[in-house]
Amino acid sequence: MTSHHVLLLGGNGKVAQYLTPLLLKRSWKVTSIIRSQDQVQSLKKLGDNQPGKLDVLVRSLEEVKSDSQAKSLIDEVKPDYIVWSAGAGGKGGPKRTFAIDRDAAIHFINAAVSTPSVTKFLMVSYIMSRKEKPSWWSDESWNATLDTNQNVLPTYYKAKIAADEALHTAAKKRGSDFAGINLRPGTLTMEPAGKVELGKTKKAKGNVSRESVAKVADLLLAAEGLKTSWIDLLDGEDEPAEAVKKVVDEGIDATEGEPFF
Repeated sequence: MTSHHVLLLGGNGKVAQYLTPLLLKRSWKVTSIIRSQDQVQSLKKLGDNQPGKLDVLVRSLEEVKSDSQAKSLIDEVKPDYIVWSAGAGGKGGPKRTFAIDRDAAIHFINAAVSTPSVTKFLMVSYIMSRKEKPSWWSDESWNATLDTNQNVLPTYYKAKIAADEALHTAAKKRGSDFAGINLRPGTLTMEPAGKVELGKTKKAKGNVSRESVAKVADLLLAAEGLKTSWIDLLDGEDEPAEAVKKVVDEGIDATEGEPFF
């Protein structure tokens, strides 16, 4: 089994904390980026009794203001895979949301695609981050999406769709040696991991366990032959491993219908 080194941006988030031990269990190395020294000791415990190695670095993603700053961290860590699971979390107002969820994310995307040794970038987004109604959703699902993006989470939507589009466009430009994976869960819950619906989900509204998001992210990172794509995720009826295999084998891409597809 090939060993990988994952740079995990936003390592103190709940999804990232579920994901970290899964990656370490594969004997991979994880460098987890967190924003506060206070979080270091609890994060390091995720590496206890694991075959992989966990490093924890304290850095402020909010202060990353250029591609070159992002590149310097990538050059320091030397990962081959990058996971973006960071976000302002609605704290600090629109300025902070744009600084982290849009600007810093795009700086890391650009830095990643310009680093030949980095071959996968997995970004955790959300299922309603899109500009156009997909053909497989009902009008009801699309209207719910528009309401959320225009009235409930307008700043978050603007930040995330910009980053999602940037990842897809930059990854396609980089070429077939790079996979820009956009994992797009529904409403996150603290339920245990379970079965999932993955790829082009039948609807926009629905829940998914944070632990399931981590499980699917782990499987996607380990999958061979995965191409740049948007992959929607809800609780469902399929075992995660089977769902991931189907998405990879069939080349399912929920970007279909977007103006930049």
